[in-house]
Amino acid sequence: MRRGQTCNCASAPIREMIYAMSYRLLAEIVLIMHALFIAFVIGSLALIVAGAFRRWNWVRNVWFRLIHLAAIGIVVAESWFGGICPLTVWESRLREAAGEAGYRQSFVAYWLQQILYYDISSEIFTVLYTGFGILVVLAWLWAPPRYG
Repeated sequence: MRRGQTCNCASAPIREMIYAMSYRLLAEIVLIMHALFIAFVIGSLALIVAGAFRRWNWVRNVWFRLIHLAAIGIVVAESWFGGICPLTVWESRLREAAGEAGYRQSFVAYWLQQILYYDISSEIFTVLYTGFGILVVLAWLWAPPRYG
């Protein structure tokens, strides 16, 4: 076989299997990133509240607080406008490219249903995300960040 020619031999199924495994691995990486993003948003609020009581100076760092506020702000805005998180879309497309089923709902709704066996409407998530966003703003006002 000459250089640059493709082979329709036994290596084609192996190549497809490698591609599928690569897409699956990338989907798992995106899943981990998504879980870490959620842990950051939820965990940061808990740390801000605890840090305010314990007088931890780092929880008042303006950059940390701005990133946290922006993170929940994006989630709230997506839910208000009916958007789907780009990480959910990305992971779903990677799973489909790997030959798996993608998500038919949001990442959080999917995993809550898997864990709790309960189907929750997107409107409930919008209320929950908005409520959490309000808590983040209240934490900002109650324990404001320090500039400088």
